[in-house]
Amino acid sequence: MAIDFEKFNGLVPAIIQDQNTGKILMLGFMNREAYEITVREGKATFYSRTRKSLWTKGETSGNYLYVREIIEDCDHDTLLIKAEPAGPVCHTGADTCFNENNQVPENFIAHLIKVIHQRHHNPSEESYTSSLFREGINKIAQKVGEEAVELVIEAKDENKELFLNEAADLFFHYLVLLEAMGYSFDEIVDVLKKRHR
Repeated sequence: MAIDFEKFNGLVPAIIQDQNTGKILMLGFMNREAYEITVREGKATFYSRTRKSLWTKGETSGNYLYVREIIEDCDHDTLLIKAEPAGPVCHTGADTCFNENNQVPENFIAHLIKVIHQRHHNPSEESYTSSLFREGINKIAQKVGEEAVELVIEAKDENKELFLNEAADLFFHYLVLLEAMGYSFDEIVDVLKKRHR
């Protein structure tokens, strides 16, 4: 990278983003040495403008920022660092320095997809999901159809709780069907993105 450390008196802003949720966690500054340590050790290290010294995020709390990717902007004077936080990022105990919750619904969906994949490839006798895979594609497709009909029926009533439960049932079985077919949720998202254009 051709990072311009001279534009801001030897420093560049480093925006830290959670690589899984996309949330902005904090903003820090790096000089060349902090940047080199970050690259070498894989933990975000900054230059403190008040203490005039280097510091690694998490060195006292244990809540390190494990660096997964570093991107420079078009002017070569700002860094975007995608990282995995080991815990809350802010010194106040908040998830982010902007007091935002670092959880998004998609995060749970990704977790659910992993669990379904595990139940498929490492089946458990006690698992309902594993039992669906054992019964085969026809049974899984049938369950998706049944849940879709039940959702349509609940859509005609005014019971929010029943509707949401049927919507969750349909979505779960839909994810199981995708796994059984060997397709990923990301592929469906790609189709939607293409249609959106």
